[in-house]
This record gives sequence, structure tokens and C-alpha cells, in this order.
Amino acid sequence: MLYQIYETQRSLMEPFADLAASAAKVYSNPLSLFGQNPFAQRISAGYDLMYRLGKDYEKPEFGLRTVDVDGVAVAIHERIEINKPFCELRRFKRFSDDTATLAKLKGQPAVLIVAPLSGHYATLLRDTVKTMLKDHKVYITDWKNARLVPLAEGEFRLDDYVNYVQEFIRHLQGTYGNCHVISVCQPTVPVLAAVSLMATRGELTPLTMTMMGGPIDARKSPTAVNNLAMNKSYEWFENNMIYRVPTNFAGAGRRVYPGFLQHSGFVAMNPSNHAKSHYDYFKDLIKGDDASTEAHRKFYDEYNAVLDMDASYYLDTIRVVFQDYCLVNGTWDVRNVDGELERVRPQDITTTALFSVEGELDDISGSGQTEAVLSICSGVPKARQKHLEAKGAGHYGIFSGRRWRDIVYPEVKSFILANALVASEAKPAVTTTPVVTSTPVVATKPVAKKAIRKA
Repeated sequence: MLYQIYETQRSLMEPFADLAASAAKVYSNPLSLFGQNPFAQRISAGYDLMYRLGKDYEKPEFGLRTVDVDGVAVAIHERIEINKPFCELRRFKRFSDDTATLAKLKGQPAVLIVAPLSGHYATLLRDTVKTMLKDHKVYITDWKNARLVPLAEGEFRLDDYVNYVQEFIRHLQGTYGNCHVISVCQPTVPVLAAVSLMATRGELTPLTMTMMGGPIDARKSPTAVNNLAMNKSYEWFENNMIYRVPTNFAGAGRRVYPGFLQHSGFVAMNPSNHAKSHYDYFKDLIKGDDASTEAHRKFYDEYNAVLDMDASYYLDTIRVVFQDYCLVNGTWDVRNVDGELERVRPQDITTTALFSVEGELDDISGSGQTEAVLSICSGVPKARQKHLEAKGAGHYGIFSGRRWRDIVYPEVKSFILANALVASEAKPAVTTTPVVTSTPVVATKPVAKKAIRKA
């Protein structure tokens, strides 16, 4: 019933939010009768804040039209490469009529960014994508809102997430010969599982894996997020956090962890900070500080846009990652696309270089949780492992904002480039074992070479 109550409340608030938006514009217009009021600016600011607190936030766009590459404006065409029931693989294709720039773009590494499926849309990583587009061919997982996925598509589990990642990696390998993978926050665990399974089977694995702020070993330095997941039982989450999608959505009847509950949890972690931010926004509107008000709008347009997660995926994550610690205990079995169980063995990874990134002030993934990947993947030589703690960076700071651009990205860029050069000089033979799946798999050297010539 909670989901229905929330939707009813949202529907009732919608006309009042629209009315507040109209009133804000009327009072902010100096040519209108209401705009002549000496308190017009304050009244307009109040209505504007009311509108933003009451409005419904839709999925934002990436909105990346161009990127600057060494002083040359390169056009960006965003397109869907693979469309799965619960996820789209998006590519940001770059175009330029400058011959030198085009030659440079073609020789740059291909990177798969695996975005979190933890409440927000993949657009939360917009700054990550924009920054990396200067030096890389960029793809990203764009997870769908579960309430919009018809019930006929079946449920989505953590195992399906792992299988999706493997399919996307193979797609890039089929196009470029190989690729690099970056996972941000939640997907560090399923990405590690995906690459581990590929290694165990003898498949070609990515050149590098960069793990950023994720709960590889959630036992280390537990945060408030970890404590909630650890202190409540599996049954508590199932009984209190799972609801069915109302009839007015395409996914009607699907069991989900609603986005509005997740958003409430986000806000509850720092309520005073959000209250202060909204009050500052109100004062900036009165002062006419357009730069500050626009920055506030951009942040909360992203922060307030949330999606529902399929119940099976959410509950699997609670159990596997935060309660049973299946990855670090070596007890995680993943069901592949053929319905067979496979044991996740990170120690089988030997040819993929590893880079773990943590924020000094991260209050979501505590210190040491991501770095744990370096010890778990014991088959990777220490010379091909790297760790970075970004000083002064919180959770979001390691993939967005000034610290991401100035501290983290230069290290990520050099790590990818160094290992791409090592792989190019070594030119190892691709001797993978074919795997029978429902998706195309690049399994032999001739296929990879042909794909490289086409690219």
C-alpha cells in the first residue's frame, strides 16, 4: 500500500507544484503587476523553492554534445549499442573533421564504465564520462527503472547483472580486441565476479579493472550504510522495503525496492546539509545569484531523480555483499545464462591489471573496502596492482567534481594507458575457450583481428 499512497500524494501535489512554478515566474517578472510588489523577489523565491520541493524528477539526460580534445571541439553522438530488458549499453561516439584529431581518437583505449544500480540513474556519472571522453572511447551501462519493465520480462537478479556485464565486455572485445573496465561503487562486486568467471573459463579478460569506492569487503570500516544492511535481517528487508509497482506504470505488479524509499534514505543520512542547501538556494534567488542557483538546480535535478530496483536484485545484494560476504569468503555461486551455477574465484584472474580507488572521507564505502580487491585477486602480480586514496574526497568526489578531475582521473588515465601499451608491446595470443551462451562471444584470435580492422 505504501507505493500507492506515495503515488497518490505525488499526483495530488503535482498541480500545486505547477501552480507554484507559475507564481514564481509571475512575481519574478518586473513588468507584471505582481512583480511591482516590494517583496516580489522574496515571494518568487519562496514559490520557486516550493516548486522544486514538490515537483516530480524525471530521468535526466547526459546532455554531452561536444568535448574538448586538445583545443578541438569534438562532436558527441550518444547511441544505444545493446538494449537489454533491464539495461542499455550506451556509447558516446566521437566525430571530428580534423584529420590529426581523428587519428588520435581512433588510437585511444576503449573503456566500459559500469554505473551503479543503487537508486540513481547512470547520469550521476556524467562528469566521469565527460572527463574520460577526452582520452578514451567510452561506453556506459544505463540501468532502467524497474517500474517501467513489464512483468513479462521476468525478474532481475544479481546473477543477471553479472551476466550483463560479461556480455558488454565481450561486445567491446569483439569491436576493439579488448577493453578496460571501470566500476563505480556498487558494481565493483558484480564486475569482479564477471571478470573472475571469465578468467576461470579461460576467456579473454579486460586489460584493466579500476574499482572505485565499492564494498568489495564490507566488513572493513563499516559505514552507516553497511551497519543498516548488517544489523537488519534478510526478512526485515523483504517485509519492509519491498512493494509492488502500481497499475499506472508499465511494470505494474513487479516487486521492487522503490526509488522514493532509497531517496529518503539518502536525505536521512545528512538532513541538516540538505536543509541548509535549500535555504542557501532561497537566499541566492533573492540576491539574484544565477550561478549558484543554477548549480543547485543541476545537483538536485540529478540527486532527486531516482529509480526502482527489482526486488530480487536488491535482496540478493543485501545477502551476498553485506550479510554473507560471499565474495570474500569464496562461497559465491553465480547462475550463468545456461542456468548452471559457477563458483566465483577472483584468484583465477592473472592478466588483468587492478587499480583500487578510495576517498579519504567516503561515508558510504569505508576505508579498505575497495582496496581489498588487491588481496582477493592473488593471481595478479603486485607490479600490476595499484591503490589510490584521494585526499579530501568523499564518495562522490572520487568520480565527480574537482577532486575527480584533478586527483583521481590523471591516475586512472595513466594506469589505463600504461597497461594498454604493455599489452600492445607483448601482443599475447588470444587463446580463450569458447563459451556457449545466448549472446555472441569472441573466442578466437582471427575474429578479434577482423574486429580491429573494422574499427
